[in-house]
Amino acid sequence: MNSSYKIFLWLSIQIPLITYGQGFQVNLQGQVQQGMGGAGTACMQDASSLFFNPGGASFVRGTSFNVGVTPTFARGAFMDDKTHEVSRTNSPVSTPFAAYGLFEMKDSARLKMGLAVYTPFGSTVQWEDNWTGRFALTRLELRAIFVQPTISYKITKLIGIGAGIVYATGKVNLQKDIPLTDANGNYGHAELSGKAQGFGFNVGIYFTPIEKISIGVTYRSKVKMAVNNGQANFTVPAGVSTNFPDGSFKSELPLPSVTSLGLGFKPTNKLDFTLDINYVGWKAYDTLSFDYMNNTTSLVDTKSARMYKNTFAFRGGVQYKPTGAFVARLGLAYGITPVQDGYVTPETPDANRVNYTAGIGYHIGKHLDIDASFLFTHLERTDTNKETNLSGTFKTNVCAPGISIGYKF
Repeated sequence: MNSSYKIFLWLSIQIPLITYGQGFQVNLQGQVQQGMGGAGTACMQDASSLFFNPGGASFVRGTSFNVGVTPTFARGAFMDDKTHEVSRTNSPVSTPFAAYGLFEMKDSARLKMGLAVYTPFGSTVQWEDNWTGRFALTRLELRAIFVQPTISYKITKLIGIGAGIVYATGKVNLQKDIPLTDANGNYGHAELSGKAQGFGFNVGIYFTPIEKISIGVTYRSKVKMAVNNGQANFTVPAGVSTNFPDGSFKSELPLPSVTSLGLGFKPTNKLDFTLDINYVGWKAYDTLSFDYMNNTTSLVDTKSARMYKNTFAFRGGVQYKPTGAFVARLGLAYGITPVQDGYVTPETPDANRVNYTAGIGYHIGKHLDIDASFLFTHLERTDTNKETNLSGTFKTNVCAPGISIGYKF
């Protein structure tokens, strides 16, 4: 295997899926639920139920709209095991958002139609100049937006079912240095960018067996994001430029399925407890492959093992209404990483984590609701990557304050 091939193989296998690692999956689709640890499968309170459980959306009274955003501040650091050098990120603020419209049919109060637009995956990571792992990554921007038209129907006073079709659109921009230098000692640089799209679905059942208990079950399908016309651009020394021609590439990036079981308990009119168990089908992301239009002896189509594993996440929260207008919320979540030892990268420096959340809500009159939430989590992971031999400890702190406005008719 010649050195040029090794360089490009290394480049290809490290193409990032920052949106797909559990550490970067964006569970910020509703401020009410965010305040309660992200649990919402059995908690039907506003139009965000279109995402959390389409079957329960039919139990939300009237017609309602909800728009929210959660600015996310993430700061990371890496300590190299060999040199003990510390490198840091200077990533911009990410802004995952969600918008929902839930409409009650005049001829049937049991039937609801809805449209949800939300960002379940995506963020931007940017490392400081000349950091230890610059040959693995310098900057990565990823975005995925889901558009979900939905139908929800209340079969009886106790049971509701619902389903939504998901259209996903997204983009990726990756930049990293290449360990080849020109006459001035400048390293080469690679930039890969492209747009992706895919389809999936979201289905759910909501059941209230007795007055104070609610149960929800949902399944959000895997979505295969196809990149059919990505663009690869290389800046390398003139002597090897023919080995790294600019051109297009194809790839397919899987977004995992999520199966959720939710339980709700309402002991009084002022108090709610909720619990979610999520099973995330990360095993679908076992291999990453790329098909390049312009192949050379150095630039060949590649396949790389990622070996993610299916995982669980546990989310719980409480909501208390001391008055008719004010609501207070607390939550806790524990997520198990899908990234196995030997496969941790600067794009997915993921680890098992605990999310701490809190939230408040205020009802203004009969129609207007304002909700806010706050999330904090800390990640730490030590690993040696099998492909790049990058070895060290990643630490990340994430703070995510959010706000939404809802209107009910």
